[in-house]
Amino acid sequence: MNLTIENILLVGSILLFISIVVGKTSYKFGVPTLLLFLGIGMLAGSEGIGGIRFNDPKIAQFIGIVSLNFILFSGGLDTNWSTVKPILREGLVLSTLGVLLTALSIGSFVWWLTDFTIYESMLLGSIVSSTDAAAVFSILRSKSLALKTNLRPTLELESGSNDPMAYVLTLAFLSLVVHQDQSVFSIIPLFLQQMILGGAAGFGFGKLSKYVINRIKLDFEGLYPVLVIALMFVTFSATDFVGGNGFLAIYICAVYLGNQDLIHKKTILKMFDGLAWLMEIVLFLTLGLLVFPSQIIPVMGVGLLISIFLIMVARPISVFLSLIFFRMKMRRRFYISWVGLRGAVPIVFATYPLLAGIDKANMIFNIVFFISVTSILIQGTTLSVVAKWLGVAIPEKSKKLSPTDLLFSEDPKTIMREIFVSSECFATNKKIVELGFPKNAIIAMIKRGDKYITPSGSTTIESDDTLIVLADRLGIIDDVYKTLKINNPSQ
Repeated sequence: MNLTIENILLVGSILLFISIVVGKTSYKFGVPTLLLFLGIGMLAGSEGIGGIRFNDPKIAQFIGIVSLNFILFSGGLDTNWSTVKPILREGLVLSTLGVLLTALSIGSFVWWLTDFTIYESMLLGSIVSSTDAAAVFSILRSKSLALKTNLRPTLELESGSNDPMAYVLTLAFLSLVVHQDQSVFSIIPLFLQQMILGGAAGFGFGKLSKYVINRIKLDFEGLYPVLVIALMFVTFSATDFVGGNGFLAIYICAVYLGNQDLIHKKTILKMFDGLAWLMEIVLFLTLGLLVFPSQIIPVMGVGLLISIFLIMVARPISVFLSLIFFRMKMRRRFYISWVGLRGAVPIVFATYPLLAGIDKANMIFNIVFFISVTSILIQGTTLSVVAKWLGVAIPEKSKKLSPTDLLFSEDPKTIMREIFVSSECFATNKKIVELGFPKNAIIAMIKRGDKYITPSGSTTIESDDTLIVLADRLGIIDDVYKTLKINNPSQ
């Protein structure tokens, strides 16, 4: 089937519907949904029963970059700084030094195993060097896997922040493959430029985005998520334009915004949560359509050897060497080593050699595709089992909801207080978003005279208002009184 304007919406909607329905039941059989999305794309492709002819790496790369923007931004918004801060150093070392060590290990193995040149080998190693944010975020959250001692934020921070390092290494070694006369040391300035400008731009655009979101007055609540989408793409494209790493910038920007008080924050979070899932489905379907199964069969032997080496040798070596100076139990190191999921990101990065037209581009793409599928199939299906085996999983009865989970749940608050706001109160004539309200508490309603108002972040608190506050425990109520600078009458 040829994709035309007349049938693209029909085909796309049918594939999307099938993916959602099949994905809903997939975990009953222990199969990650992402793998099913990929499989549905392959079945719909030119060599599958759908017969859709799609062989355009440029379009696939564009869809991949747009999708990764949403996935990384959503993951950043959902990152709680209070849980990330204690493991920030470990996460950053894993996302930089860990990625470099993985790339070098895989590259050396490929050079020894195949007839690839050293630069071609390092290019393949760089492409598969980072853990995949889409795979880690979706599998950990869909399984509701609770892990001990900050393991989950460590894994999510690593997967969300290590794509920029892999991206820089991929571009650098691709440049060395194309221009054989360049020195390997020529990639150092590129790395420093990408990381420094990307980090600075991410923080700068984060502060600017917060100001814009809270200051601009839009007539409809539904426009605020659209505004954030525009700010996200501005952050990525502007950072890339000046030579920085756009992926790093949008992740840092999102982490900053996710831990600030924003107008209509709940609406924004919900919208991006849904968009991230949509982009994951679209991305994996697109990559499934792009691949030709007949071209993967000849590289399965080499791909399997590289996959085994990556899972059993390269990933553990990179994790243990990266964390050698940190105090951490051995079982935690082993589990971090096991959650080295590869997914859509390496496949997207593998389109760069295709567009550059290098000799072994097709072989690299097919090997990377096979490695990603193997990783999701082997590691993605065993995360819960390995967590229990290593004793790093929290028993079901001991699980605690994150602040975002509490925000999205139907009835997350169990304690209610009515707090009167006098004319001398700190909160008088201030917007709710300006108060710095505790994250585990909400102002459910405001009693103003004889009326009850359902507030939003832009609602201004007036003198003689009575705030009806809901919280999940008494300690948070104390924090509310401190935030409002009012004495707690119960103390």
